[in-house]
Amino acid sequence: MPLPQGKPIGRTLLSDRAYSVLRSAIIDGTLAPGERLRDVDLVARLGLSRTPIREALARLAEDGLVESEPNRYTRVTPLDERDARDAYPVVAALHALAAELAVPRLSQADIRAMAAENRRFARAVAAIDVDEAMAADDAFHDILISASGNPEIASVLERLMPRLHRLERAQFGSLSGRRSVSQHQALIAAAKRGDAQATAVAVRENWLSLRALMEQAFRSEES
Repeated sequence: MPLPQGKPIGRTLLSDRAYSVLRSAIIDGTLAPGERLRDVDLVARLGLSRTPIREALARLAEDGLVESEPNRYTRVTPLDERDARDAYPVVAALHALAAELAVPRLSQADIRAMAAENRRFARAVAAIDVDEAMAADDAFHDILISASGNPEIASVLERLMPRLHRLERAQFGSLSGRRSVSQHQALIAAAKRGDAQATAVAVRENWLSLRALMEQAFRSEES
């Protein structure tokens, strides 16, 4: 039986590549909030044709990282306090669910890995190393997501987290990273005791406290 026809594999891979490159550039600020995205410029910069680039931009629009006004512009979505207000509670709930599912499945190696990532995070915060701090924080929480055994949690977070990463990177100097270090320590202690509920509460509080700091940073900029 012949296979059904679909998009050429090569085009799909090129679209994925364009999506990955553009998403990373938006998150790290290479493409600044509000920056116009013109097909001709992206074709030249990425060395790809317009079709995969347009497909990538459509995906980024679904993620909330790009916005378009027909016949006017396509641009990187400006930073918006609404992302902090709306996305953080959802992210907090998903991470808390992951923690509750993960704790009964955690190994001693997982606990040690979480402690190691928190130490790495603390060093990066002290050194004001934004990239390393964010990578360590992601790795810390990814241990619980992986141990949860629920791939749907990771799938939804994959779409939401880039919006928050942009905010955190832009406001890194205003955020109290050392507070997150101590919150991580409390979270590890609860997980080590095997207390799934306490771990979930600690995870949720960690994310919601970051939301509060982010909203405070936006208000400071407005005043």
